[in-house]
Amino acid sequence: MSFVAEFNRLPHADLLARARSASRLDVETSLTRLRPGLIDFAHLISPAAAACLESMGRAAHALTQQRFGRVIRLFAPLYLSNECINRCRYCGFSRNHPIRRVTLSIAEVTAEARALRAQGFRNLLLVAGEHPRLVSTRYLERCVAAVHAEVPGISLEIGPLKAEAYQPLVQAGAEGLVVYQETYDRGVYAEVHGPGPKRDFEWRLETPERAYAAGFRRLGIGALLGLADWRSEAIALAAHAVYLLRHCWQASLTVSVPRLRPCAGAFQPPAVMGDRDLVQLVCALRIFLPDVGLVLSTREPARLRDGLIPLGITLISAGSHTEPGGYTGAGHNALRGTEPGCGVMLGAPDCLWTGAERQATPQFQVADNRSPAQVSQRLRQLGYEPVWKDWDTALTGAPCSPSDTSTSPP
Repeated sequence: MSFVAEFNRLPHADLLARARSASRLDVETSLTRLRPGLIDFAHLISPAAAACLESMGRAAHALTQQRFGRVIRLFAPLYLSNECINRCRYCGFSRNHPIRRVTLSIAEVTAEARALRAQGFRNLLLVAGEHPRLVSTRYLERCVAAVHAEVPGISLEIGPLKAEAYQPLVQAGAEGLVVYQETYDRGVYAEVHGPGPKRDFEWRLETPERAYAAGFRRLGIGALLGLADWRSEAIALAAHAVYLLRHCWQASLTVSVPRLRPCAGAFQPPAVMGDRDLVQLVCALRIFLPDVGLVLSTREPARLRDGLIPLGITLISAGSHTEPGGYTGAGHNALRGTEPGCGVMLGAPDCLWTGAERQATPQFQVADNRSPAQVSQRLRQLGYEPVWKDWDTALTGAPCSPSDTSTSPP
């Protein structure tokens, strides 16, 4: 039995009704629970809980300090390709958009990894659009092997695969898989996903379980906030996390809270989520899931990210580029032209684009443009220790390189 079956039985409507109608007393009672349940979580994301945000913040901060200390892990996304055959209305990589598309060569991927290593990163997230021909399993396997020769920690954010297709990627060195359901609302999911493999809601929902079966030891989930009512999404996301903690207990779990950002196509979020709502959600997730890592990306502006860190965030990206070749300029060299409405480069000459126009199109605009060094410095100012990798070679018996420090960039 997969999470799909449990999701179909989830009393979602009742929980959402509680989230919308909870009283302040309900919230205060739920805050006293040693082991809060989904009903308590619903209370903590209610409008009434907004008046208790200070108390929630103190509780979330205390739990984070207790479980994770004053440590923040850093990672960077490395985009391999913006080629995609899906038609997702909210995504800058949608096949519908006449954007400049690139799939990096293995040499270019290696150069990107080395550039990120030079900035201090030992934990990378390899990201690619879903294009089975150009972004094949064999291509991904070669990318993982090449990057693994440069950095020890590799996670993937790619189109869902069968368990047996994931196994070569694990063997090549990938240890984590991140997959956002995007939205847990079936109706909205069907509305924003056009023809393409991503249209299968249940296939995507089962992805973390297939990844676990394939041997990934880190799983990451999330909802793309802005596609549907955030309280509705939060309830389903929390239920999904509980299921994975119970059934995939040998893997560590992270939960991401990404909000929609401007991208090609100028998609307008139908359910805007405010900053205060995001603060409330982070606090509620930490209180409900005290041992789960919470991820915050450069989608959010610097000031908000700094304020959210004490409330439960344990893993952040820094200095991010959301286009292939963004760290070395490889996206400029790889361009071959484009054709409107097609997700594949069709052989137009390089001279079609000149100067800045020749840069590959990003998936979305980042909001925090600080460099990794600036983010690291700010974390220390806030009293936190930036960690660039979460293990030490001493634990494996291998010699530790002087430049392979866990807390400071080289």
